[in-house]
Amino acid sequence: MAKYFIDHNLLPRLAHAIRELCSYDKSSEIYALTDKFSAKAKDVDWITSLAEEGSWVIISQDRFKKSNAEKEALRQSGLTVFFLDKQWSKRAYWDKAHNLVRWWPAIMDHAERMIGGSVFKVRWNHGAVAKFEQVRL
Repeated sequence: MAKYFIDHNLLPRLAHAIRELCSYDKSSEIYALTDKFSAKAKDVDWITSLAEEGSWVIISQDRFKKSNAEKEALRQSGLTVFFLDKQWSKRAYWDKAHNLVRWWPAIMDHAERMIGGSVFKVRWNHGAVAKFEQVRL
């Protein structure tokens, strides 16, 4: 079963909405940061904890540029990460929710094919075929 962790920079309501949309087939578990950790949890702490559990996919609007410690924790974690391109931060709540739902099947499909740590950018524009850009931290 795939486990998805949606960082707090996307509202927990979005994580819970995605969870409900995915509940029809029971193939995914979706958690908001506050479902597992304190809202004040440091990125390094929750990244390390998820890495210890293994097999998590992180969705974040944060590009993890605040500190080298965050980037290093992600590099060492072996987790798959999808971060939303900076264009997402300029969008209204409903636009963001709509687009995340549009991208979600492609995110799940891509995540299922990944082994080990990989980081991908999710662009705002979906296009006829969803394409991810692999990036380095």
